Amino acid sequence: MNYTKINKQEIKEWLKNNLSSERYSHSLGTAQCARELAEQYGENTEKAYIAGLLHDCAKCFSNEKLLEIIHNNLEVEESELQNYKTLHAPVSAYIAQKDFGVTDAEILSAIRWHTLGKLNMSEFEKIIFLADKIEPNTRNPEHTADIKELLKEENGLNKALLKCYKNTIISLVNRNLKICLLTIEIYNKLESEINN
Repeated sequence: MNYTKINKQEIKEWLKNNLSSERYSHSLGTAQCARELAEQYGENTEKAYIAGLLHDCAKCFSNEKLLEIIHNNLEVEESELQNYKTLHAPVSAYIAQKDFGVTDAEILSAIRWHTLGKLNMSEFEKIIFLADKIEPNTRNPEHTADIKELLKEENGLNKALLKCYKNTIISLVNRNLKICLLTIEIYNKLESEINN
């Protein structure tokens, strides 16, 4: 089944022309990692690859362009507008649908929530979220090794997810940055589910 109106090669050409070389490499790595995790966890590998490929398609848009697209076309929580680094996620889902013809709700949701995440993520959404964090092309192996080890354990997706949120919170605190309430809620929920 085709999940886009153009083929993967054309998508890659578009990404190569609209992303920095590092971001393009990251997108390829995320797509491949998402495919491997989908296979490991019994999810649709083709859908995972497409979601990984397109998850950052709006990453190199200017903040002005991202905000313009959000204000004219999307509904996002006020808290999401606090951090410019996460604006590309809802816009990437929008571009995936509008420009690439993606209609699959699971792919669009996984792209939409790959930065902040959300409560009660599906297995598929967790896979895209994690693939973005641990892909081998641009992510530091020192920072991803422990997450990859957790994925080998029982309940590995949730344990790896909890580790990612823990790392994010520590990083934000160390840099004196605000922590989105959603991040804390997701962390607390995962922590309760895994350790109770």
